[in-house]
This record gives sequence, structure tokens and C-alpha cells, in this order.
Amino acid sequence: MRVAQDNTQQAPGTAPAVSARALLPTIVPALLVGAVSSLVLLGVSAAAEELQHALWQDLPDALGVGRYSVAWMFAMLTATGVAVGLVVWKVPGHAGPDPATTGLEAPVLPLAVLPGLVLVTALVLAGGPSLGPENPIIAVNVSLAVWFGARVFPRTARRGWVALAEAGTIGALFGTPVAAALVISEALAGQRVKGQLWDSLFAPLAAAGAGALTTTLVSDPSFDLHLPPFGQPGWADLLAALVVASAGALLGMCAVYAFPYVHGAFRRLRHPMLMLPAGGVVLGALAALGGHLTLFKGLDEIAELAADPDGWTAGEFAVMTVVKLAALLVAASCGFRGGRIFPSVFIGTALGLCAHALVPGVHPAVGVSAAVLGVLLAVTRQGWVSLFVAAVLVASPGMLTLLCLASLPAWLLVTGRPHMQLRPDGTAVR
Repeated sequence: MRVAQDNTQQAPGTAPAVSARALLPTIVPALLVGAVSSLVLLGVSAAAEELQHALWQDLPDALGVGRYSVAWMFAMLTATGVAVGLVVWKVPGHAGPDPATTGLEAPVLPLAVLPGLVLVTALVLAGGPSLGPENPIIAVNVSLAVWFGARVFPRTARRGWVALAEAGTIGALFGTPVAAALVISEALAGQRVKGQLWDSLFAPLAAAGAGALTTTLVSDPSFDLHLPPFGQPGWADLLAALVVASAGALLGMCAVYAFPYVHGAFRRLRHPMLMLPAGGVVLGALAALGGHLTLFKGLDEIAELAADPDGWTAGEFAVMTVVKLAALLVAASCGFRGGRIFPSVFIGTALGLCAHALVPGVHPAVGVSAAVLGVLLAVTRQGWVSLFVAAVLVASPGMLTLLCLASLPAWLLVTGRPHMQLRPDGTAVR
């Protein structure tokens, strides 16, 4: 039996802290990367909004066509598929790798790839496919940060610039550095880090803060849906949260399991000018079934749903939920560039309001936040981000307790199962 331990070895968690002298020089680069990451996001989003206004309001009005008529939705989504297909086919770099193989941890891309990736991201945001900006914008910002860092601070490790850009972009996306801190903390779990956890978080948190502050100063984002006020949680609320979050996780897993098969079906078309227009046609048919609220990334649309939780029947909410889930699955499979977080929030919102419509005793705030939690856990497999997003939708301190408990059965349903991300050979990541 060993009775002594070598004093030169340090037990886990007792690594000495990094000195303040080592951390201070990281502040300025972190703030710069965070601010630039936010400006890139805001610039692409602003351009996409202007293009969306022209495509979905000015142009149909000039032609005398209904803005969201079935014919116009079908035509616009098909045209978006053609436009994105042309960029992926002809523009240098082909707008980056297959988006089905990427997630929030973005690859470092050559600079020549970035113009095409930015262009297709704006086209997707404006044209109506059910994807958000997060994945491609993170890839753009990571690549710019690594390029900048290699020239200005050549001795700094590439991974450091990647972390700053990811944190800055996530902070900008959500308007708070908390989300970035949670993502990075989750990524660091199980890794051997130098110093203490906050030493590793110091520079990324500065970047996230700069990104969030820049976004707040320019656009004042808010995720609060202003649902009917929710007071102190009761046992019935806990039961509802447990059931609805689990239902959201199961629904999300349906898309996860279907993802390799739908992706494989589009890949058989082999050419982007076949895959993406075909995806646009399918999305047009889904839009005709689900209505205009199932278009785009979904943030403006969930605000419209939440403004009148009793404005639709349970059947209508169910149709929007299923259609949006199918639209996310198709858009992510056929080659459109974009992220899955914001469409998943719409899916969860519609599912939660469907639960409220079916069982009026389910408070709208409980139904929405629990369903968003479950869907995000299945689609992203990011536990802290899922909790954070679900919580910020409802301004109620009592909701966080319910969500923490509801996350437990939902996590049991998704852990150890395939992710909604594929390897280059088309198999699912686990």
C-alpha cells in the first residue's frame, strides 16, 4: 500500500494561478477582437435586413403580389436556393465546408473563403430559410482573428485567438458575456488548463464583454418575450416543466436521428446547383403549409407568437412546430449556411404555446421556457447555453429553478446519443 505521495506532483484543481502580469497584456487584444466580432455580426445582419425588406416588401408590392402569398414564398425560397447554389459553386472557397459538419466550434478558414461565406449568410438570413447567423459568423470572426493574430502577435498560440473570436461573437449574439462564459466553461470541462478556471476565462470574458457591449450600444437586443407574468412556481408548474422539456427533447431528437438520412438524400444530387435549389423547393412547400411565421431565423416571429399566446389553436401551434422543425432539418441538410440555435428557439416557443393551448393550466412562460430548453438540449447538446437561452426568454427568477430540474430528465433523453452534426463521411457525431 502506498502511504506517501510525491510532493512535486500537484493534485487536480490545485494548479497555481497565472500572474496578473501575464493576464494584463491580453486585455487590449481581447477587447479589440470582441468589438470587431460584434461589428461583423451587426454588419451582416443589417445588410440582410435591408435585403429582406427589399425582397419581401418592396419587390412584391411593386409587382402587386401578396408579400407572403404561397406563390411568393415558394418563388423566394427557390430563388434563394439558386442564388446560394451559384455562390457555393462559383465563388472561390465555395463558402466554406459542408455546414452539416460544423458547429459553434468553427474551423479556421483561408481568407479567400470568407467573402463567399458572408454573402451566402446574408442571402440565407434575407431569403427565408430557417437558419440563424451564429455558425458562419463565428467561422468568419475566428478566421479573421487568427489571421490578425498571426501577423501582429506571431508568438501567441492560434487557439487563443480562436477562443477570443468565439467568445466575442457569442457575447454579441446574446447581448451578454454570460452566454460566452458558459460555453467556454463547458468546453474546458475535462481539459487540463493552465492555472485556475478564471485564468482561462479572463481574456475570452473580456472579448465577450466587448462584443456584448458593442451590440447593446448599437442595437439594444432583448430576448424577453413579455409573456404573461409568472410568480412563484408550484408543484403543477414543476410537473409541467418536466413533461414539456422532455417532450421538447424527444421532438428535437427526431430531427437529430433524421439528419444523416436527409443530408444523404441531398448529397446524392452531388452538385450545389441541384442540392440547394431542391432544398429551396422543399422549404417553399413547407412555408406554404406552415405560413410565413415559419420563415427566417425566427426571433421576430417568436415575438409575434408571444404577443398573443391564445391567438392560435393547439393544432395551429402544432403545425408550426412540426413545419419549423422540418424546415430547420432541410435547410441544415441541403447546404444552406447558418446556425440552429435561433430556429430551435422558435420550435420550442411554438411547442410550449401548444402545450398551453392543450392544457390551459400550463402557464405560457413555463411551457415556452421548458420546451425551448428541451429542444436546444437535443439540437445543440450545450447544457449551459440551453439553460441560459430558456431562462432569458422569461424575466422571472423562479423560472430558473424549474428549468434546472426540468433539464435533468431531458438530458437523460439526449446524452450518449447522436448529435445534429456529421463527420465528413456523413456519419453522426456522438
